[in-house]
Amino acid sequence: MTTRQLLVLAAAALLLVAFLLHVEHGASPAAGAVLADPVRTPGVLNPDVTQATIGSTICVRGWTRTIRPPVEYTNALKARQMRAYGETGPISDYQEDHLISLELGGHPTDPRNLWPEPYPRASAVDQIENDLNAKVCDGSLSLRDAQERESALKHAEG
Repeated sequence: MTTRQLLVLAAAALLLVAFLLHVEHGASPAAGAVLADPVRTPGVLNPDVTQATIGSTICVRGWTRTIRPPVEYTNALKARQMRAYGETGPISDYQEDHLISLELGGHPTDPRNLWPEPYPRASAVDQIENDLNAKVCDGSLSLRDAQERESALKHAEG
């Protein structure tokens, strides 16, 4: 087989896998969403947040403000990541979103936990993050389960 034939075969295999995952999980990107790339943005956890520490971290009102990275950092990273993700709009149309949100114990500054999410999708996801945080803090959902749900959502729907 030639190199070209191998590339075509590999591309066809990737498309088949993507289709099968779509059919199996029923997921499709939300309108106006940018899917988090599992290679570029796999998600990274904050080692200070565990199930045992949620009462002194993510379940304390205002705690995320104490660890949120400065806008200068996230704007510079957003510009670089928008290029890597092939996004061309104004950076003000995007939020540099945490794959695992600060509300659920995501690492605040690791670039592997951040990616450019366009508005209005970013705002809609913020509400989902808050709802998951409330469930973790009221004990109806474990931290790990909430993190897994959030990761699956952002990789499948943006």
